[in-house]
Amino acid sequence: MFEQVAKVVARFEEIERQMMDPFIMSDHKKLSDLAQERTDIQPLYDSHQIYQRTIQDIEEAKEMIQLESDREMISFMQDEIKELTKTKEELAQKMRRLLIPKDPRDERNVFVEIRAGAGGDEAALFAADLLRMYTRYAESRKLKPAIMDENFIGVGGYKEVIFTVKGKGAYSRFRYESGVHRVQRVPATESQGRIHTSTVTVAVMPEIDAVDVTINPNDLEIKAEFSSGPGGQHMQKNATAARVIHKPSGLMVKVQSERSLTQNKQLAITIIQSRLQEAEVAEQNAQVAAERKAQVGSGDRSEKVRTYNYPQSRVTDHRIGHSSYNLPSVMDGDIDQFIDRLIIADEAEKLAAAGLE
Repeated sequence: MFEQVAKVVARFEEIERQMMDPFIMSDHKKLSDLAQERTDIQPLYDSHQIYQRTIQDIEEAKEMIQLESDREMISFMQDEIKELTKTKEELAQKMRRLLIPKDPRDERNVFVEIRAGAGGDEAALFAADLLRMYTRYAESRKLKPAIMDENFIGVGGYKEVIFTVKGKGAYSRFRYESGVHRVQRVPATESQGRIHTSTVTVAVMPEIDAVDVTINPNDLEIKAEFSSGPGGQHMQKNATAARVIHKPSGLMVKVQSERSLTQNKQLAITIIQSRLQEAEVAEQNAQVAAERKAQVGSGDRSEKVRTYNYPQSRVTDHRIGHSSYNLPSVMDGDIDQFIDRLIIADEAEKLAAAGLE
């Protein structure tokens, strides 16, 4: 781990030197990029500086013990070493977490889909309860929720509701809500007081990038051709038609509608660019659709990430084995207790995968 930390520290110091270079200071784009990179790695750099000072303080305390004869002072210094050692371990763990690459989607806005699963009207009613829970949660974190589409049913619930949550870090918090949410309670329409089990599926998707395709001129093969069809002398004598081939994709466009080769060439490139952009958007949408399908499963009662048990006032997240016995508070948006633990568990898995335990 410390080898990786050392590389980040060296990079931070290199950025500091570069930002003082008059040539770079005159390049606003380069300076902005360096400033952003410095901001991204500064927490790790600062933690490393404190870690080094803590090690130094421990060594100095140990030296003082060797020179000290007063038992009370020795006991005091030993307690100080214990506290410093604890701080050192906490800083090491913090640096491990900071070494985990961030998901670039974490800061994005999100789309959340809530759909009634098994359980009929009771599932639809619980979908409305989850919508309220997420709305309260978003507002508590200064995020902005807004309904985009809804399929409301007469009993007061939702067959389906799609809403967006806008604000910094929206995806980093909501991403862990994906999956099947199971509710166990006595429906209002149940005359004999029997507990029913219903499910609602939740899918969380980050807002996709606005695609802006830039074509490398070296990827284009451009040929001037004589225009075909009606057009008189001008079109017969001048090679004004443009055939443009985008070599990486194999897309080919021929344009002859304009009077000059330059105009036809530019229009052909624009058409290719639009087709590439459309393909890129379709690919992103396909990825989102695949991710959504993986998140929600079939909606079966056994495929659960969290259970809301009303008779016991208990909410259990099955992924981390954590339960809250204050269901009303959870349904009012108090779900950070689950999300914080899920983040820690996720980080632990990533640390293990990266060999940083």
